[in-house]
Amino acid sequence: MSYLFVLVLVVLIATLFTLVPRWRRQQAVGTPFPADYAAILAHNIPVYRMLPDALKTQLHRRVLQFLHEKDFYGCGGLVITDLIRLTIAGEACLLILNRQTGVYPALRSILVYPTAFVATREEVGHGGVVTQRDAGLLGESWSTGKVILAWDNVQQGVRNFSDGRNVVLHEFAHQLDSESGDTNGAPILDGHASYRSWAQVLSEEYNDLRKDAHRQRQSLLDHYGATNPAEFFAVATETFFEQPRKMAEHHPELFEELQRFYRVNPAAWQPG
Repeated sequence: MSYLFVLVLVVLIATLFTLVPRWRRQQAVGTPFPADYAAILAHNIPVYRMLPDALKTQLHRRVLQFLHEKDFYGCGGLVITDLIRLTIAGEACLLILNRQTGVYPALRSILVYPTAFVATREEVGHGGVVTQRDAGLLGESWSTGKVILAWDNVQQGVRNFSDGRNVVLHEFAHQLDSESGDTNGAPILDGHASYRSWAQVLSEEYNDLRKDAHRQRQSLLDHYGATNPAEFFAVATETFFEQPRKMAEHHPELFEELQRFYRVNPAAWQPG
């Protein structure tokens, strides 16, 4: 067997490994969106019914690609159903409408527990002593390609899509944040000017929220966002999509930054 023949064979195999997944993705995304899928989105994602047709069509394609590429795993006895898959995929894909981006390309798995799950955390105390503690969590995003969610809290988030608290939006904002290589509250933006504006506005808003949290003063954004810049971005995302009019009124510069990033105006999806 000649060297040239082997080289051609290797190139052909590599090409197939590239083209076949792309073809399968195109087939999955190109299929008509099932009526029962649309019914689930309409029932479980309140803003879905308010989306203009062009955004609905785009959301459908994103959701089909999400379902094609990501694996769902039920944990703690939970059985994964289309209701669970569509609800999570639909909310996650709201964050990537109108954006020239992949469908969470680094994400591979979504693990869903029936209720809050327990994770072990290491804490470094005085003198460098490391201790472990168990923490009850409602959601978690890993840069290694996993999102973990508590289904009862996901349901709570979709039942009340106006309180500024939504675990799916929160954890998938972390996924977008991590695409820059570091989960630090600065996702991939358009150019140096965008980063300068983003840093200025979000830093000021983050510091204001820290002051509110320290003084136990009520604020539109959940005080959990004062934990660190990454949590601030995730909390701000929840508020942007669930309470856009209040954010535009009370935090106009923050609203504008998030609108430029997400390229949608959720206020247009709300009745009245």
